[in-house]
Amino acid sequence: MLIESQKKDKAGSERYFNRDLSWIEFNRRVLQEAQDADTPLLERAKFLAIVSSNLDEFMAVRVAETREKIKAGFMQKDFTGYTPSGLYKRLIKRTVSMVSEQYRTYRDISRLLTKKGLLLLEYNDLNTTQRKSLDAYFHEIIFPVLTPMAVDQSRPFPLVHNKYVYLAVVLSRPGDTEEDKPLFAIVQVPSNIPRVVSVPSRSNSKKKSFILIEELIKHHIQTLFTGYIPEAVHAFRVTRNSDLSINEEEIEDLLEEIEKELRRRRRGAPVRLEVEKGINPFALTELQREFKLFDHVFEIDGPLDLTFLSSFADHLEGYSHLKFPAIKPLYPEELPPQEDIFNVLRKRDVLVYHPYESFDAVTDFIIEASEDPDVMAIKMTLYRVNGESKLIPALARAAESGKQVTVVVELKARFDEERNIAWARTLEKAGCHVVYGLVGLKTHAKIILVVRRERNVLKRYVHVGTGNYNESTARVYTDIGLFTADPVLGEDASELFNEITGFSALKTPQAFTVAPTGMKNKLFELIRREAEQALAGKPARIIAKINSLSNQEMIDELYAASQAGVKIDLIIRGVCCLRPGVEGFSENIRVISIVDRFLEHSRLFYFENAGHSELFLSSADWMTRNLTRRIELMCPIYDDRIKEMLVDILRLSLKDNVKARQLLPNGNYQFVARNNEEAPIRSQFEAMKVKNWKKEEWTTTT
Repeated sequence: MLIESQKKDKAGSERYFNRDLSWIEFNRRVLQEAQDADTPLLERAKFLAIVSSNLDEFMAVRVAETREKIKAGFMQKDFTGYTPSGLYKRLIKRTVSMVSEQYRTYRDISRLLTKKGLLLLEYNDLNTTQRKSLDAYFHEIIFPVLTPMAVDQSRPFPLVHNKYVYLAVVLSRPGDTEEDKPLFAIVQVPSNIPRVVSVPSRSNSKKKSFILIEELIKHHIQTLFTGYIPEAVHAFRVTRNSDLSINEEEIEDLLEEIEKELRRRRRGAPVRLEVEKGINPFALTELQREFKLFDHVFEIDGPLDLTFLSSFADHLEGYSHLKFPAIKPLYPEELPPQEDIFNVLRKRDVLVYHPYESFDAVTDFIIEASEDPDVMAIKMTLYRVNGESKLIPALARAAESGKQVTVVVELKARFDEERNIAWARTLEKAGCHVVYGLVGLKTHAKIILVVRRERNVLKRYVHVGTGNYNESTARVYTDIGLFTADPVLGEDASELFNEITGFSALKTPQAFTVAPTGMKNKLFELIRREAEQALAGKPARIIAKINSLSNQEMIDELYAASQAGVKIDLIIRGVCCLRPGVEGFSENIRVISIVDRFLEHSRLFYFENAGHSELFLSSADWMTRNLTRRIELMCPIYDDRIKEMLVDILRLSLKDNVKARQLLPNGNYQFVARNNEEAPIRSQFEAMKVKNWKKEEWTTTT
């Protein structure tokens, strides 16, 4: 039901925001959290680490892709009106500005930490006793690991690993004159030694001091180059193209091919060179020549790679007053430990809301299934799993006990490929059937199917969620999981796994909607139905909570619905290419982004449908890759009680007037305005306040 006139009334650059420029604005919102004086100081430091980590991935994937297009001579504009070269210039300009602001923030936080008695020192700040202690640490712990690597005619430039910190060393020989060319070498700062070292406290001092190991290496650089004179030592860091390029149609073994590609990734084309401010000109020239990066070198006024701040803040003891209060997730009351989980699910569906409710409920579901003699089969998808997952041993035990265990492991989960390969091999050794998904598609759906024999019939139990089966991220991401024994959902789950693991063509699901075969069209159908209801004068509304919106067709459908009179609220944490609030075009669309303590990650879709509302949870964002190049899942919520809970979660997000920022028609975000009479509502903290959010008190607070 796309309104044809709207296709012509605005040019691409006016109709849509660019995806990559929108991402930079998202990372700027994360940076704002690091700048917020109301955020605990060590949490501000962690937000700075997130900014750095986000930017690393952005440069390694998105900027790298744009550079490749330029190199290939690609000049065509994208649907937002940008050529690769024009976009690249804007990306670099905005990124340079953000990095400058990031390090200004770092210096501000460092000063505040110093006032709180936490000092990050340089070697010259140390007293004699401290120097003796750290000199010993250098010689005993650091020095044996270091490898000086000279660069000359007989020793070519060594491989510089992606995103590692190195030192560039300029040397001279005794007796050299100004005409003699300097010598050049590099030293990798060890990644297997904690980057932050505790400094012995001064006598009677309550302050805690720390130093970065590159400071110690710099001071002792002479020990690595005896007989030469170090003229300059400066840190540098290279970011490489980290995207995998695999033609799945022509390979015989996907696992082996990805292992080969991971080795190639180490030599990916450099896309960013970060250097310490004031770097020696000769050293800079050598680095630029080697990495062929002559434009847009990032000169950093502070320590390179601020991701170290996250582990520093997490492991610092005695400073809980500078952190968010600890949250202890509740175990879902509907799943009492003394009662068999299958008995519970036969009576009712159960919703779990992370991180407010414990991920242990999911782990226990798998463990109980692995130990239950009546369970015949366990099937699940694994996209990202934490390093010490309890799920892997439970699945292995289930297979070893004779159960049919099938695990769909996504080997192409970006930056988790090596870990997933290791899990796949562990599971295979235990007797699990490990499947790597369908050719050309990533398996991003989050689903578990347990098949159990009960009174000579087989009963299916399903968990479907919005987030990964990862115990670590479940403590810091907001996600939704549904446990159900609904027979229709169970049948659809079986059909889905059969399609992924075999040659079975997916039958039209009774309840599930699956990408890439049907999700996009189903969503279009639901959006168009709301438009028809609005045109007929009936109640019509759409609320969607997603991480990103960048698919052009989806945006156009939302524009059409807005012009038909549908009120649309979009809660989008990250990228949004839709331009809201334009009169006569998208004035009925409101977009907010919530960036706070937890990473907003759940995907929920609500459609009013003239008073007969429908609500879905999903693994998919509204991006082209999710709708066309991934196996994704959208699951309807049938239980009215659970539906109301999820609607309350959406309502609470829409009422946030502390951490919610509204997207303006010009592309900027501003905090949602709150008048003096309104009480502050911080949705994540309000959710934490509710001890039992599934009862009446949750509804009354929202």
